[in-house]
Amino acid sequence: MARRLKHWGWGYEDEQLPDQELRASCAFLAQRLGFGSPEPEHPVPLSEVSLPQPRLKPPATLAEICSTDPYERALHAYGRSYRDVVRAFRGRFDHPPDVVVRPRNEQELADALDWALSAGAAVIPFGGGTSVVGGVEARIDGAQFAGIVTIDVKALDRVLELDPVSLSARIQAGATGPHLEAQLGEHGLTLRHFPQSFQFSTLGGWIATRAGGHFATLYTHIDDLVESVRALTPSGVWESRRLPGSGAGVSPDRMLIGSEGILGVITEAWVRVRPRPRFRASTGVRFLDFGAGAAAVRALSQSGLYPTNCRLIDAAEAEVTGAGDGSFALLVLGFESPAHEVEHSMSLALECCGDHGGEWERRESRGDAGSEAVGSWREAFLRAPYLRDTFVAMGVLSETFETAITWERFPSFHQSVLETASAAVREICSAGSVTCRFTHVYPDGPAPYYTILSPARRGGELEQSTEIKRAASDAVIAAGGTITHHHAVGRDHRPWYDVQRPDPFAAALKGVKAAVDPGGALNPGVLIGP
Repeated sequence: MARRLKHWGWGYEDEQLPDQELRASCAFLAQRLGFGSPEPEHPVPLSEVSLPQPRLKPPATLAEICSTDPYERALHAYGRSYRDVVRAFRGRFDHPPDVVVRPRNEQELADALDWALSAGAAVIPFGGGTSVVGGVEARIDGAQFAGIVTIDVKALDRVLELDPVSLSARIQAGATGPHLEAQLGEHGLTLRHFPQSFQFSTLGGWIATRAGGHFATLYTHIDDLVESVRALTPSGVWESRRLPGSGAGVSPDRMLIGSEGILGVITEAWVRVRPRPRFRASTGVRFLDFGAGAAAVRALSQSGLYPTNCRLIDAAEAEVTGAGDGSFALLVLGFESPAHEVEHSMSLALECCGDHGGEWERRESRGDAGSEAVGSWREAFLRAPYLRDTFVAMGVLSETFETAITWERFPSFHQSVLETASAAVREICSAGSVTCRFTHVYPDGPAPYYTILSPARRGGELEQSTEIKRAASDAVIAAGGTITHHHAVGRDHRPWYDVQRPDPFAAALKGVKAAVDPGGALNPGVLIGP
């Protein structure tokens, strides 16, 4: 029997901790954090959840790929943000999709889209379901549709074609990170795009949301790896010409990248791949304070060295993740190459860090995995989505928000955002922490990522989360940052995205939407519209 994903949280059903292990984990975390209950609650079983009756009935010609099964509808009702997990954990599914379609090829997808549109339904494209901003939630605010159809593209998961001369691959949009990499690996190639959601997220989802990935510098977003895109829209096929670059007006690729499902359902893309790295070096560099580390990272980002990994973690987050004792900020620094040694680049980078007071452990051999601190942080990074489920069970609020800002504004920006978010946490939750790390860095500025951990009021988590998120988002926009660097806009970030974007651009985007989706059926409420 195929493994089933949890309908309420991260990962597979068989990965849920047994009760005894869950209790032990909650007790350990409660002691470490100083809040949260050692006695976990348990999710409401799906058998006890009552979903609204489906309002749509698919035609017989599509019956084989359509489902109105409660599990499928619950699984596709939300993404995997803290708010999503809380609601699903408590059995709250106010607006699940009426029908879930899993097309096996592009023609079936086209047929499903045609039926949904003719039935007057809203259509939500769905990849891995890992959105943390309400991007796939079947919440249609203020729009009148006959029902909601979610089109899950994960069965479109193959590498269709390889171009070893140009180092490119044509890959279907439903391919998850591991499945995509396994197929490329048979040819010694890799995409090297590893977001935190890598295990379950899909290529189409990465493109639709402008996902950030593995490289902390240079190739930071999926944008940099896309050669051309193909999507189905209500007005026809949108397919760009495959080119290494073009100056021919507004790019059709760039218009689809980040469109979050409002212009079409992405079915495949040509992407730039590369040989797998053979040479690696990784080191943890300690700084007495976050400001000194930030100065070193700025120098590195402007040096032309382009480290693969250049993630600065403040002292508090280093302590929470087990990568430090709370007395130093940690820079996770790494280089990799498929063709040449990287020790010289690492030596130059460490010299730069030393100029700003950085200290590091001596690396024993070339290409080693780096320090114990780096390993601890990497393990915590990969475990974080799973840990959110445990936090919900034990009554811990776990939220994140991320942004980007130029270097000259970063010190005042960081102080303002950190103070505002921390004050909101204290006022709303009475205790807790707000920590920061850089996920990506550019010559002109960093992408700070903030994590909030605080005691949750069981039954009142959504209200607490909403108030804190509002305060933090207001502070980010007021201080000149972007509402998101790589999490996308979705439905949750719409109020601040509406402030951030220029009004003429909003009007232009509405015009494009009206041209390709005149009925406004694709992912209503995301980016534009009601």
